[in-house]
Amino acid sequence: MNAVTIRTVTTADTSETIHGLPVLVDYHMNDGCDWMDVISEHGWSVIPSWGCDGWDLGQWPYVMVAGIRTADETGNLFGMATYCEGDVRTTFYRTKARFWEAITEQAFFHWKNGQAQGPQDLPEAAAELPGRYRTPCVIHDAA
Repeated sequence: MNAVTIRTVTTADTSETIHGLPVLVDYHMNDGCDWMDVISEHGWSVIPSWGCDGWDLGQWPYVMVAGIRTADETGNLFGMATYCEGDVRTTFYRTKARFWEAITEQAFFHWKNGQAQGPQDLPEAAAELPGRYRTPCVIHDAA
């Protein structure tokens, strides 16, 4: 059983059909740490934190979110996969903005439900999150 397969997908934001993309699939062989190692061999990376202060994105090793940036002849493609105890769902987006929004929705869900450490001042809905909670965590090197 492999965690990655090549498939034809339809982008979630533009409804384009794209052939030959590396899609993450269910992985019940071992645990999330093993899944993380396997997918990294195929260009995917687990995203550990989200937002301006780097709050948890998921609950490792049980719940994780992974991403990939690839491209076709039209332009960039962004893939997001959610892993929950071996069950995996993968979606692709043409735009980085929609990709980030999808990750933000995942982060909000886990923060709001107490499944991951997140900001204390969460609104009622993900759409109401301030901009500082909607972007990747950037770590600045002090050197």
